[in-house]
Amino acid sequence: MKIISRENPVPLYYQLKELIQEMIENDIYKPGEIIPPERELCKKYGISRMTARRAVMALVNEGVLFREQGKGTFVSKPKKKHNIFQLKGFTEQMEEKGLKTSTKELLFEIKKATKKIKNALELTDDDDKVIEIKRLRILENEPFLIETVYIPLNLCPDLTLDMLANKSLYQLFKDKYNFVLDYAKQAIEPIKVNEYESELLNLDNEAIELLFTGITYLDSGKPIEYVKAIYRSDKYKYEVVLKA
Repeated sequence: MKIISRENPVPLYYQLKELIQEMIENDIYKPGEIIPPERELCKKYGISRMTARRAVMALVNEGVLFREQGKGTFVSKPKKKHNIFQLKGFTEQMEEKGLKTSTKELLFEIKKATKKIKNALELTDDDDKVIEIKRLRILENEPFLIETVYIPLNLCPDLTLDMLANKSLYQLFKDKYNFVLDYAKQAIEPIKVNEYESELLNLDNEAIELLFTGITYLDSGKPIEYVKAIYRSDKYKYEVVLKA
């Protein structure tokens, strides 16, 4: 087990951060368990309150720990992983892991595509209507992501809100429209959530979360979906497999 040393060139707060991280990885502190309060960490390791708080907050910001007002600081459950090379919908991904999902429909609207969406979906000037679907996806009874999807109206002209009730959109593409999904292009970047988004996700205003934007293509090469999804970074991580 590591110790905290003032002779070590690594800052004291970072030494404590790594020590707590190591104890979590060794199951000394397990998911859901409370860690010692800051005053106890100060006494045990001979450090200041500010140093202890900085170490703890660094782990909170990484999603390793979480705080509950008036109760203390706890070890987070491991983040859910998704392999970046699998083209599967959210519902299918999570149910394969034995996790319970549900959906809150926020918006279903037929509208004229913006120039950006029109270009992404390769729509013409004469046929530029899209279906916009905004949904809050819930995992194990916790808000998990906000998903906004744009689908060319000409590909799914009879799609309705009722068809989507707690169902996988990708499965609907397959079963109802006989579409065969081929591949997707996706970009990932950190963003600050706004007041509306933070309220939906039960987060502090302007928290840093993960924005995924992407285009999904059919086997014909035609785009079927443009999607923007905001994932809670404290609950989710992507796994990439690299092969030689």
